[in-house]
Amino acid sequence: MLVSQILRSKGDTVFTISPTETIAAVAELLNSRRVGALVVLETDRVVGIVSERDVVRAIASGGAAALGQPVSSVMTKDVLFAQPGETVDSLLGRMTDRRIRHLPVCQKDRLMGIVSIGDLVKSKISEVEAEADGLKAYIAAS
Repeated sequence: MLVSQILRSKGDTVFTISPTETIAAVAELLNSRRVGALVVLETDRVVGIVSERDVVRAIASGGAAALGQPVSSVMTKDVLFAQPGETVDSLLGRMTDRRIRHLPVCQKDRLMGIVSIGDLVKSKISEVEAEADGLKAYIAAS
């Protein structure tokens, strides 16, 4: 299965935040939108990604005062991207190797969506179940 197929079924909504917003604003958005990461945009250009893990690390090292820090101080700046034509298997490998849970999907510098490790695992499970059903039907028909 391709990333573009996952985006067609799940949608292309991406929650974003500015690098100048506070970590408190990140925590509020993550909670209200019920997501694990936000893409950091600066004038429609992806400049980073910030996750629940980043918020926890900031608070653990800086205490409550960290909530007033800008997103740019904790975001991951070296963002890995997915392309719409990539396969689930290739992304699962990349995400596992880098220990990341979210990949923005871009094509020609245009943000098209975001996929999570959960989206990819769900897709893989559906694929395996469909294959198993096909094999069962084949065996039953033989």
